[in-house]
Parts: sequence; C-alpha cells; structure tokens
Amino acid sequence: MSLESDAALPPSSTDVSLQSRPRAPFAMVVLAILAVGYTLWAAQDLLLPVLLAMFFALVGNPILRLLRRLYIPRFIGAVLVLAAGITLTVALGQQLSAPASDWVRDAPKQLRKLTPKLQAMAKPVQAANKAAENIARAAGGESTSKPVQIVKTEVNDPYKSLIATPRAVTSVLAVVLLTFFFMVYGQHLQRNAIALLPDRQKKKVTAGIMQAIETEISRYVLTISVINMVVGLIFAGCLYFFLNVPLDEALLWGTMAAILNFAPYVGPLIGIVVMVLMGFATYSTPLQALLPPAIYLGLHTLEGQLLTPIVLGRRMALSPLVLILALMVFGWLWGIIGLLLAVPLLVCVKIVLTRIEGLDGWARLLE
Repeated sequence: MSLESDAALPPSSTDVSLQSRPRAPFAMVVLAILAVGYTLWAAQDLLLPVLLAMFFALVGNPILRLLRRLYIPRFIGAVLVLAAGITLTVALGQQLSAPASDWVRDAPKQLRKLTPKLQAMAKPVQAANKAAENIARAAGGESTSKPVQIVKTEVNDPYKSLIATPRAVTSVLAVVLLTFFFMVYGQHLQRNAIALLPDRQKKKVTAGIMQAIETEISRYVLTISVINMVVGLIFAGCLYFFLNVPLDEALLWGTMAAILNFAPYVGPLIGIVVMVLMGFATYSTPLQALLPPAIYLGLHTLEGQLLTPIVLGRRMALSPLVLILALMVFGWLWGIIGLLLAVPLLVCVKIVLTRIEGLDGWARLLE
C-alpha cells in the first residue's frame, strides 16, 4: 500500500525545480531569427531614417553638451548644430558636384583607355590560360559544343525616376526633422520611458545603460567622424601637393576616403580598388598609377593600427570576425547605409551586454 500511495502522490515542488526547464526548439529560434531579419529588410524605409537620425544626433550630442556649458539652450544649440551641418554638406556637395559629374561622364572613355593597359599587364596570364587550353584539347579532344548564350532584356520604366525623386527628398527631410527632435527631446523621451518601468532596480539598470549608450556611443561616433575627416583631408592634400591632382578632384577623393572609412575593411578595400582604377586612368606609367592606392593604403594602415587605438583605447575594440559578419549582414539588409551603421550598432550591443549582469561573457565574445 505504501508503494502504491507513494506512486499516486503528485511530484513535489523540489522535484519539479530539479527538472530541466523547457527550452525553445532550435527550429523556433531559426524561424524567429529569419522573421526578425525579414522585418528589418521589409521595414527599411521606416527604420533607416530613424537610425540615421539617431546616428547624427549622437554625433551632435557632445557639441550640444559643450554649448550647454556656455549657457546656450538645447533648442538653440540643436538649431545651430543642424544648420552648420546642413550648410557644410551643401557647400561640400556644390564643391564636389562638378568633378563627380565629370568623372561619371568621362568614365566610359577612361575605361576604354584603361583596357589596353590592363590587357598588356594580363598577357602572361592569358598566355598561360591558352597553353592550358591547348593541353586540355590535346588530352581530351576538341569539343565542338558551343556555350549557350542568354540574352536578357530590360524594359525602361520612365515612372521609376519620377517616383524615386520625391521619395528621396522625403527621406532626407525626415532624417533632418528626426535628427532635430532627437537632439532636443531625446533625453526627455528617455526619462519618460524609464519612468514606465515598475521596478526601481530595473529603472536604475536601464538608466545606466541609456546613459552609457548616449555618452560613450556619441563620443565614439564623434571621434570616428573627426578621425575620418582628418584622414580624408590628409589624403586630399597628398593628392594635391605630391601628385598634382586638381584641388576639386582631390577633395572628391578625400571625401570618398572619409566616407568609406566608416565601414572597416570593406570601405578601404573599395577605396583601394577605386584608387587603382583612377591611377591607371590618369597616369601613363604603372609606377605613377600605383601611387594613389599606395598613399591611401598607408594612411589607412596608420589610422587603423596607430591613431584610432591610441584615441579610443581598447574599450571599443571589436573582434575582426564579428565585425566582418556584422558588415555582411547589415550590408545585405540595408546596402551602403547598413555598412555605415554596422559598427555603431555593434558597439551599442556591446555596451548593453557589458552593463547587464550575466551577459558580460557575450560582450567579451565581441572583443
């Protein structure tokens, strides 16, 4: 009777606590990740203006804090910072529009000039390929089959450009307005959001995370922006003073180098390829043609290995493998804007993981 009665008794709370907690199946986790990725891709028209506005607001927050110390209200400071940024962007765009349009217009002609130079450099490789083909034909017989050619036709839709222009203007205006409101009302929104939390401990942890993100990310983004501007100016100066490149064209390539430097590894690689094409299209000898990419690579190496680690230290260090994966994912989702936002988003994730107890190991995984 005792054995039967013991078997009929329900399990105690101690036995239940010792049992393993149910975990979500692996298939559910994969489906959740795919759903989040699809949502990020499908909602990019809504998310990208918001993320870009937050990015620009983080750049301007240290300047707003400095103006606040000078007894300038945050509203007026945001107007001044935003007006200065728009003025600088418009002036730089007007300065670079002429050389950029010239290069776009002359690109087919320059590429035609570049083709004989590349063919001359590729003659040894072509000779080796031809010898390999002759050996293969002698060994297996000459094949009479011809490769199938696929012809693709594209219908030009005149309404695409008509629709794309208002959307681009609307996106720019949305980014400007959101940047202004994030600068002025961002802190007030944070305080109201933290006040909604029920637990005092959760409020304290969340306030610490938000303050760390606002302070450290804004300092990081502003520092990286200044470093990239310095790299772009030095590269433009080297092209102008040492290689006799016209000033407007040198500023064009310097601006390109500064923008591409926001995307580590991928951006400089694209810049080197562009500089190689520019060198061979501009100069006649291979030695002169390789000088622009060599200068670009030297400046990028000094910046990445010496200047940035000294200024930022090891606190913002990220694993190259994790960084490449983040660039691939965000670049695939959002294109060029995703490449520019990948590093700030990854640094933000690292700060959150560092501040939450029990997740610091994941933060060390990103280092």
